[in-house]
Amino acid sequence: MGSPEEVATRKPSGRGKAVLAIDWWPAELPEGTETKPQTLIAHDGDVSKAVLYEPAGGATTAFCLMHPRQDVSRHPMIPKLVEQGFGVWGQTSRTVGNDLTLVHESTLLDVAAGMERLRELGYETVILIGISGGAGLYSFYTEQAQADPSDRIEKTPAGTPVPLAEAPMPAPDGLVLIAPHPGQGRLCLAMIDASVADESDPLSTIPELDPYNPDNGFKDAKEGGSSFEPDWVEAYRKAQGERVERIDVRAKEMIKNRIGAKKRFKDGSTDPLDSRGAVFMPIITTYRTDADPRCTDLSLDPNDRAYGSVISPKPALSNYGVNGFGRLTTPEAWLSTWSGISSNASVERSLRGVSVPAMVIEYTGDCSVFPSDIETALDAIASEDVRHERVRCDHFGRPLGPDEESGIGPTVEHLTNFARR
Repeated sequence: MGSPEEVATRKPSGRGKAVLAIDWWPAELPEGTETKPQTLIAHDGDVSKAVLYEPAGGATTAFCLMHPRQDVSRHPMIPKLVEQGFGVWGQTSRTVGNDLTLVHESTLLDVAAGMERLRELGYETVILIGISGGAGLYSFYTEQAQADPSDRIEKTPAGTPVPLAEAPMPAPDGLVLIAPHPGQGRLCLAMIDASVADESDPLSTIPELDPYNPDNGFKDAKEGGSSFEPDWVEAYRKAQGERVERIDVRAKEMIKNRIGAKKRFKDGSTDPLDSRGAVFMPIITTYRTDADPRCTDLSLDPNDRAYGSVISPKPALSNYGVNGFGRLTTPEAWLSTWSGISSNASVERSLRGVSVPAMVIEYTGDCSVFPSDIETALDAIASEDVRHERVRCDHFGRPLGPDEESGIGPTVEHLTNFARR
C-alpha cells in the first residue's frame, strides 16, 4: 500500500465516504511504536473504542483524533506524528459508521471518557484535532468542558436530558481544526436541495429553485461551470433554510407523538396504539443533500478547489444517488446533528466559548469547507491565542495537481509547531 504520504498522494478514484478510509500498514509506524487498543465506558454507561499509539520511550503530549461518524484511528497523519515523538489517540464514537442515532450531546460523553483515560495515563498535554466533521464535535466538547458544570447544556434539541453537568469533562490544552466543516447541521443546510417540492416524492422539483437547471445558471464542468445570479443564490439560500425548518417541525411532531403515547401508556392506557407508539421510533428520510451552488459555481466563495462536491465530482448526479448527508436519522438525531437550525454542534456557536490555544488549518482546494467558513470560525474563537495556517490540498489532504505534494506533511509540521510553541 505504501507510506501514508504515498497513499495521500495517489490520484483519487472518487469523493465521499470511501476516501475517508485512507489507510496505512502497521509496518509504516516508527519502530518501537506501541499500539494500545482501549475500551471506554462513558458517564452514561455507553461504550466507545480507541487506539493509543505511543512512540518508543513514551510521550507527555497526545494528539486526539475523532469524528462523530467515521473511524479516523488510521488517519495518514498518525505515523508522522508518532515519528515526531507524540502520542496519538484515535477514537470512535458510540455510533461510528451509523448516522441513524447520532446525538452530539451524548457523543460528548464519549469524548470525555477518552480525555479521562489520557489524563489517567499521565499525559500532561492533550490537544484535540477536529478534522472535517470532527471540528464540530471537538469544538462543542471544548466549549462544554470549559463551561461551569451548572452552565452546560441540560437537554438535547429534542428535549432529552443529558448528564453533562454531572460528567467529568477534562478540558483539553489546545484545539486544532483541520478542514473544519461548520458543523454537520450547518454543512447540511448549505448542501440540502432547496428545490424539493414534496418530501414524500424525492423527484419532485420546483424548477425555478433547481440548482441543476440550466435556466437558473447551471453548467457542468465541461461547459466551464455554473454561473448563478446573486438574487437567485439569495432566494435559494432562503429556501434551503425553509426546507430545514419544515423537517425540524416534522421531527418535533414525531417526538411529541411518541412522548404522548408513552405518557398515556404509563398512565394505564390499554390502547394498543399507545403501547406500540411508546416504543415506536420513526425514521426521517432526507433526500437530495448534494446541492451547494458553490460546488458548481467556482466564483462563489472562491478558493483553489475543482468543480464538484465532497461526495462526487458530478453533484448533479450524486444529488439523486444513494449517498448523502443526513439521509436516514431518528427525529432526535436529525435535530441534534443534521439540522442547521436546531443543532448545538455548530462550530461558530461553540467556538465562542473556547479559550484554550487554537489553530485553524485551511485546505485551500477544499470543495466542502469554504473561505467564508474559515473566516466565521476565526471570528468566533474566544481564545487570545489563535493561529491560522493554509495548506494547498483538497479536503482530504490530497494534492491538487499531478506534480504537487499532498497536504499531510505540511499539516503535521503545523501540528508539531503548535504543540511545541
